[in-house]
Amino acid sequence: MNNPWIIDDSHIILRLLLSMLLGGFIGFERERSNHAAGLRTHIMVSLGSTLIMLLSIYGFVDFIKEANVRVGPARLAAAVITGVGFLGAGTILFTGKAITGLTTAASIWVVAAIGLGVGAGFYFPSIAATVLVLLNLRVFNKSNCCICVDANVT
Repeated sequence: MNNPWIIDDSHIILRLLLSMLLGGFIGFERERSNHAAGLRTHIMVSLGSTLIMLLSIYGFVDFIKEANVRVGPARLAAAVITGVGFLGAGTILFTGKAITGLTTAASIWVVAAIGLGVGAGFYFPSIAATVLVLLNLRVFNKSNCCICVDANVT
């Protein structure tokens, strides 16, 4: 890959598969914990974000040399983050005194960011973020958290 504006099919497949795997890890944890958005939802958000990032970086190659054309790969990425925010908002529920779904909404949002990272070829940070998200979801789970139990917070 000498030309930064051209990607071959094997790299596209690699990025899509990695995105599916990373989003799937987080989605599996959410599904195993019986949350609204699970394995398939997280995979779809991650894959969609990766595809949009690939499109944003490589999809407009034919226009790079055109006069008065500015290629900005971050433009579509910004739209993904905004759009996924609306998707995540659908998982948040307010019932009486309790609000649920915030962590699931956040996991959908971060999976979109991971997908964008993979799509941009930012592999190590995407994998590291996935590991950190999984640690966060497991270690700081409300039912496992000694701070929450000691403070009598539910």
